[in-house]
Amino acid sequence: MAEILVLVDHVDGVVKKPTLELLTIARRLGEPSAVYIGSVDAPAEALAKFGAEKVYAVNDAEIKGYLVAPKAEVLQQLVEKTSAGAVLIPSSAEGKEIAGRLAIKIDSGLITDAVDVQAGPVTTQSVFAGSYTVQAKVTKGTPIITVKPNSAAPEEVAGAGAVEAFAPTISAAAKAAQIVASQPRQATGRPELTEAAIVVSGGRGTGGDFTAVEALADSLGAAVGASRAAVDSGWKPHTFQVGQTGKTVSPQLYVANGISGAIQHRAGMQTSKTIVAVNKDEEAPIFELVDFGVVGDLHTVLPALTDEINKRKG
Repeated sequence: MAEILVLVDHVDGVVKKPTLELLTIARRLGEPSAVYIGSVDAPAEALAKFGAEKVYAVNDAEIKGYLVAPKAEVLQQLVEKTSAGAVLIPSSAEGKEIAGRLAIKIDSGLITDAVDVQAGPVTTQSVFAGSYTVQAKVTKGTPIITVKPNSAAPEEVAGAGAVEAFAPTISAAAKAAQIVASQPRQATGRPELTEAAIVVSGGRGTGGDFTAVEALADSLGAAVGASRAAVDSGWKPHTFQVGQTGKTVSPQLYVANGISGAIQHRAGMQTSKTIVAVNKDEEAPIFELVDFGVVGDLHTVLPALTDEINKRKG
């Protein structure tokens, strides 16, 4: 059975949920092998719990402080070493750049932003601003696939989790761009927007007051998003923007509040599993897309909904 390499997304050794989803997907394709690049010991137990048979541990002493090129070289060398059946990478901005560089290095086909991967591997994507759902497969080389968060439910299946140290050879060219300064992002206490199982977004209809949107999000343990109109108005920073020129999300539940539903926004959220909209305008295009719609003022509807949720939680 071919090894399926999964690039581990982690923060100081704490594995993030998209990696567990990828390990679950990898089991459909072959034998999952996690590729861990970090300065602390590989979290073999956490990875083995979700099916990793091997954990390739790469010390990042030579890599840390540079941009994505060294990580692409690590994966290139592991693909050549293992004759991997496929490479799965989280579909983040960094992940997609690593995948693109890797595809060139190993002369293989690349599929990005998959929302499902089945045996073959055959992927499912939402394309042309969500106008079509397509199935695709790589026809040349080792399939390289980036997968959106929330595309699979992580399933616990015990794997061996055998740790194997791997020392890559990093070229001088890969070290041509160096990080000279970094600043941690201010913590909000809410989940990361692209990884959250629930997203509550606000648009022009908020009038710039996101209090009701944020209160509902906190009652649900959700991330907060914003439409382009809200971001352009300066009500929220661009990091909150959901849409074609912002972030693409695919949560289990998406709640759009005061958002008209222009194609720009729909492109960023319409692969969500369940969509709910609250809007005063019953003719708003967003209602064409939703599973549940409420015609009403979000400043009235959301506080009532939040109170009811908090009562039931109590």
